[in-house]
Formats: sequence, structure tokens, C-alpha cells
Amino acid sequence: MLITDWTRQALPAMLDDLRAVVELETHSYDKAMLVKGLRAIRARVVGHLGTPDDEILHEGGQHGDILELTYEGTAPGTVLMLSHYDTVWPTGTLKTWPFTVVEGKATGPGVFDMKAGLVQSIWALRGLRELGLPHPSVRFLLNGDEEIGSPASRKHIEAASEDALATLVFEASLDGALKTARKGVGLFNVTVKGVEAHAGLDPYAGANAIHALAEVVTTLAAAGSRERGTTVNVGLISGGTGLNVTAGHATCGIDVRVTDPAEMGRIDDVFAGLRVSDPRIKISVTGEWNRPPMVPNEPSERLFKEAQGVAAGFGWPLDQAAVGGASDGNFVSALGRPVLDGMGAVGDGAHARHEHVLIDHIPDRTALTIGLISALA
Repeated sequence: MLITDWTRQALPAMLDDLRAVVELETHSYDKAMLVKGLRAIRARVVGHLGTPDDEILHEGGQHGDILELTYEGTAPGTVLMLSHYDTVWPTGTLKTWPFTVVEGKATGPGVFDMKAGLVQSIWALRGLRELGLPHPSVRFLLNGDEEIGSPASRKHIEAASEDALATLVFEASLDGALKTARKGVGLFNVTVKGVEAHAGLDPYAGANAIHALAEVVTTLAAAGSRERGTTVNVGLISGGTGLNVTAGHATCGIDVRVTDPAEMGRIDDVFAGLRVSDPRIKISVTGEWNRPPMVPNEPSERLFKEAQGVAAGFGWPLDQAAVGGASDGNFVSALGRPVLDGMGAVGDGAHARHEHVLIDHIPDRTALTIGLISALA
């Protein structure tokens, strides 16, 4: 049987799995639901693939736990398949937005980002086995903290990818294109401390923190560079205690995205050099670089060409794309290891109410994974 015939035949069962996984509400900040969800996902994996040859559960603390399941292959080496099971949608969202299939689309909280990809990864290994195709060992790594920066899982992702022939990330595609470049992300907070005073009785005795923060925001906004692919977005701002009080404090939250790793140092220098016109003002900066940029490296370029060849064998074009969002693939790429991102669904609407996947593409995306893993054998 051809790979594509098998995956199309499997589509109804894959949709059943997709419904079940979407109906597991797994908000990044709901530990109890993350534990329940991971337990149910593990049971589904074992139901399709049997007991893993190796299993490790890493405690995530206040975040979602990290589960590694390894299934031995018929050829040397290991392929790492990364999928996160957390979503941005708060528990209870399903009450007003249930999983629905209509007009060739499946919709529901987390269906595109990235539960469809997770389901496809499971069925890819099942397909390799049922079709009797040679394949390296497959290691699933499921983490429940990707949407908040993977604070607990990063070290496990880096360790699991160390000996991998390839790391495949089942984030959604960009209209079918694989994501071979992503921006790095920094999340920072600037706190400004001023001197409070009565705005009417003694207006010059105070040092206004909000006025000073306005200077800071202007400096930060100017640090963005379209030419360098760097954006600096001040997305949150707060401060002061009353209209008639010279503000004694103010804060802002900043999202920084960089294409070039060298830009991380330049932006660090901008934060370190923040100054305002009133010398009484004190400025402090907290935060860190959440993810380094995913910059194409030679191993990843070779891996993409392999995937392109597999797609061509099916008669499909396969493109690559650079995107502004980050993923767990950034960690692997920064270490110079082969990684392909966007192996997951075709659709649209990540983090939005129009989130959906195109059902007709699910079998083909699964076939691409099957073909690529077998080619790596």
C-alpha cells in the first residue's frame, strides 16, 4: 500500500483522536488539567503504539510535566519529535467553543497550535510500523510549557536532541511551508522609581516616574530596526497612584524579536544604557532572552532538502519560510543541530477564535513525516 493511501484511510481515526485531544483542556497555567491531559495523551500513544521501550517523566514543577517516550526502530539512530500539549486557552473555553468539523475545517481551542500536529506525529510512527518501512528509533517529547517559553522543558529538549539524526517540531506549518527560520524572543520589564509629591501644592518637588517612562519608551521604540529584522514592542504600561500625585513609580513590559543573534547584544546594551533627563529617577531592568533565533544551519538545510525530496516523490512542492514567532525548535537550532519546524497542521488562526486546521491536508502532512523518517533510515 502507498503511504498516502494508508494515511487517507486512517483519516477518520485521526480525527477521532484530534477531537479527544482538543477536548482535553490544557491551559499553560492550569497544572491540574495539564497533568490530567498528559496522562490521557500518554494513554492514547500507548493505545496506538504499545508500551514504549523507554519512558522518562520529568517534573515540570508549577509548569506542565515533560514526557519522553522512545520506541525502537529498525535502523540506527533516533529521530526526536517535539510536540507541546499546552494551549493559550483558559480552562472552560470549550463550553463556548467546542470541537467542530464543518466545511472541511476542524476548529476548537488548540486544534491548530498544536494538537493536530501532535496527533499526526503519533500516526506517523503507526504508519511506519504498519507499512513495514525501515525507520530509526523515534523519541516523542511532550511538554506542557511551550506557550510560556518552555522554562521547565528547555534543558530536556536540548538534551534529547543531542544525539538525534533530526528533530521534527510539530508546530503548525505556514500554509504548508516548513519553518526553517524563526525570530528569537526577549521578554523584559523596565521599572522606573521617581519621587512622589503633591501635583498642585508642590509640583516641582517630585520626580515624575511616568514622564520618565515616556522617555524610556521613546528610546526603546527607536531601538527597533526594520533593516535588521528587530522589533521592540512595549505592550504593557502602568504607574502612578492618582491624578493629583506626581507619580512615584511606573513600569512597562517589552517584547523584543530578533532575526540576527548579534542583535541580542545590541539590545542588551540599549537596556543597560537607559537614561532620562531627571537625575533623581532610578531605572531597573528585569527579564531575559526567552529563545535564541532559529538561524538556518547546514545540518538543517540538508534535512530540508531531504524533506523536499520526499515531497517531490509524492508529487508535491514543499517550501520553506521564515516567521516572527518562536518555538522549541529555536533551542535545537541554536546548538547547530538538524531541525525542521512546522511539520504540523495546515490551517490558520493560532491564538485566535478562528483557529482551525484544513482536514484534507492531515493525511498528506502525516505522509510527509512517514516518508522523511523512513528516508533517514
